[in-house]
Amino acid sequence: MEIMELLKSRRTYRRFEQKPVEDNIVNDILTAARYASSAANRQPLSYIVVRSPEIVKQVFDCTRWAGYFPNDSGRPKSGEEPVMFIGIVENLSINRNADTDAGLAISNMTLAAWSHGVGSCIIGACDRTKLFGLFHLTEDQKLHTVVAFGYPAHTSRIEDAENNEIRYHLDPNGNYVVPKRRTEDVVCFL
Repeated sequence: MEIMELLKSRRTYRRFEQKPVEDNIVNDILTAARYASSAANRQPLSYIVVRSPEIVKQVFDCTRWAGYFPNDSGRPKSGEEPVMFIGIVENLSINRNADTDAGLAISNMTLAAWSHGVGSCIIGACDRTKLFGLFHLTEDQKLHTVVAFGYPAHTSRIEDAENNEIRYHLDPNGNYVVPKRRTEDVVCFL
């Protein structure tokens, strides 16, 4: 995919086919994370790949989805759950503030996945206490985010935001629509 089309079409997906992500794609996702820039090249991140259906279910139960939608209606239903999660872990003994590094790595990961047709959902709304134990983290580690992965069972597209309304929503077919502010509304040239 051409880079601008890849950037435009890599959206959040919240419903997935129940088809495993192939090993070569998982390796590309992790290699892409490794290639991400890192402040002072300290590389404070590590990754926990969850593919076992039993543990995927446990991670899924610790997550919250689509905050703009009422009554948890944005949460994948049975048979739509992600098939893989990757936990992004900050190693505090290397760097106590790795938010920028994590953002860069997550962006690389989700773009690499999407280049293979694998969708993703970046989830910060999760029970970090439970996941800390499930992931066997140490006191020198902090869970930054979990990213859900799988082959999308719906579409997701960008549209121009009208009247500064940026809440994502579902179209009449149940597909995601993501309003984005126009470039001219967010850029100032001096």
